[in-house]
Order: sequence, then structure tokens, then C-alpha cells
Amino acid sequence: MLFKTKFLLPVLAGALVLQGCNKNNDEFYKTADGLTYKIFENNDKGEYENKGKVAPEDSTGAKIGEFVAFHWQMVNSEDSIFVDTREQVPGLPRIIPVMEPTMKGGLENAFMMLSAGDSGVFKLNADTLFAKTFGQPLPAFVKPGSEITFRIKAERVMNQAEAETYQQELMQRYMEESKVRAEKQIKVDDEAIQKYLKEQNLENAQKTESGVYYVVTEQGKGEKPVAGDVVAVHYKGTRLDGKEFDSSYNNPMSGGEPIRFPLGQGRVIQGWDDAIAELNKGSKAILLIPSPLAYGEQAPSADIPANSILRFDVELVDVEKQPQQ
Repeated sequence: MLFKTKFLLPVLAGALVLQGCNKNNDEFYKTADGLTYKIFENNDKGEYENKGKVAPEDSTGAKIGEFVAFHWQMVNSEDSIFVDTREQVPGLPRIIPVMEPTMKGGLENAFMMLSAGDSGVFKLNADTLFAKTFGQPLPAFVKPGSEITFRIKAERVMNQAEAETYQQELMQRYMEESKVRAEKQIKVDDEAIQKYLKEQNLENAQKTESGVYYVVTEQGKGEKPVAGDVVAVHYKGTRLDGKEFDSSYNNPMSGGEPIRFPLGQGRVIQGWDDAIAELNKGSKAILLIPSPLAYGEQAPSADIPANSILRFDVELVDVEKQPQQ
């Protein structure tokens, strides 16, 4: 689905700022429902000014059924930012529908007080927020009974048709920007891989057209697989610093059996699809995969940070040929 019907709690990150503030900007107000807030609008000098008291029923902000494109920060009682949409991949505005509040003075009320271009700071009780709005237990870094501060910038307020169009524009923008970043990153990774090959005395390295390096350490005598063939591969995955993050040999989920997948169908990371196709059945090899051909800007686990070059020591155990269409 394009839009969710609940607020979703994003992953961790870092920094959103309100600038050019006047002397009243430190003053908070409270709605009849108990929502603590201060809202800023941009004046004709390009400065943010505190709008003062804003009654939700009199607000010109978003209405129930409309959609808001926004950025936000979430800050705990220790003044630590633990969510920042600008710092998360892809760093683009989020879009949500404005719904009936899940509690008095809830987060939904905050969006109903913001017009396009406004920025607001809102304080909500952490226990109630996580239980009723997020539907999640209180995380360890949030103290029971404390307040969560939201710093929200409303980029746009839209109807559903406008929101769907804008979502498509954002996705197109994300894909274009991601492609540019990946092209730059693969050049950086290529230099790092070449350096690693020299440091590890890995000779006779070959390179796929996409940019994966592979070193055959034991040549198999079977056929090479082609797209659609089901392959069985034993592997050990490590970072370039030697930290192991996965292995088929001791994976309890697979019972120590090799992983099986149809080649060239996108069931595995692109670097695997590309490099396994270069191996004969029975071969053992070292694969060195640039981050854009692995997990890219995503961090799939704590052991694989964003933009990680990955090494896989693999054995192509079996190739199950499939009838060609």
C-alpha cells in the first residue's frame, strides 16, 4: 500500500533546525486536550516567528482526510535525537493521511495545527504515545513517564490525488538520486577492493561487467549456470575487516545445507547473481562485492553497515539446469 493507516516509527538518525526566531519563540502553549506546542511560520523577512496560541478548531492546518508531506525529529527527555527523517534513507519527506486522533492531544492533532510551510514543536507523553499511536512497547532509550518532543516541518498539505502524484514524484527523485550516488560509490569501492586484493595477495582476480571481483581458488569441471538455473551455494560472508556476518555452514535455519536459489531472478543481491554465473559447477571462489551491488545505503543488520563492501567465500555445489523457454 502507498499510505499507511497508522504512524510508523522509523529507524535511528540525526538533525532538523528552526532558525531566525523572534523573542517569543521559547514560549510553549497548551491545547484544551493537553497538547503542548509552539508553531512557527515564515515571515516576509524569511524568519520563523512563533504564531502564538492556535486553537485546533480554528486552525487553517491540515484537515482529517488530507495528507501531509513532512520531515520530523523525535527527541527524548535526555535531549537526544533518535529519529530524523532528513538523515534516513532516502532523506525525502514522508507522507501520511491526517486521521482521527488516537488519544486526546495526540500526534494527529499536531498535524491538524500545521499549515504548509509551518514548523512546530510538540510534546507528548511517551507511554501513551507508544502504546496508543505507535502500538509499540516503550523502547529502552525512552524513560517511562517522560515526554517525547517532536520537531515537525510541514512541507505540503494535499488531497489524496495530489498526495499520490507527489509520492510518485518523490520515488522518481529517489531513484535518480540513488543512481547517481551508486555510480560514485562503486568507484570508491573499486579502489578499496583493488587495495584489498594487493594486501591479501589475491592474484588472478577477474571482474564482472557490473563491477564484482572474483578469484577462483579451485576450478570446477561442471557447466556454468545460466539465468533460471537453480544453484546450490555454500558460503561464508565477511566484511573486509574480517568480521563474519553469515555462513551457510553453521546457519541453524538451513541446517548447514547450501543455499538454493534460481540464478538471475533477483532472489539474492545483484553481486551474487552476477558472479555465480561466472563459476563452473564445483568451483570455489572469493567474491568481492561493491556496496551498490550488495545492500548499498541500507544497513540490513548491525554487522553490515551502510555502504559495506562484502567478501563471500563460496562453493558452487550444484547446478540444476532448467528447460530453456
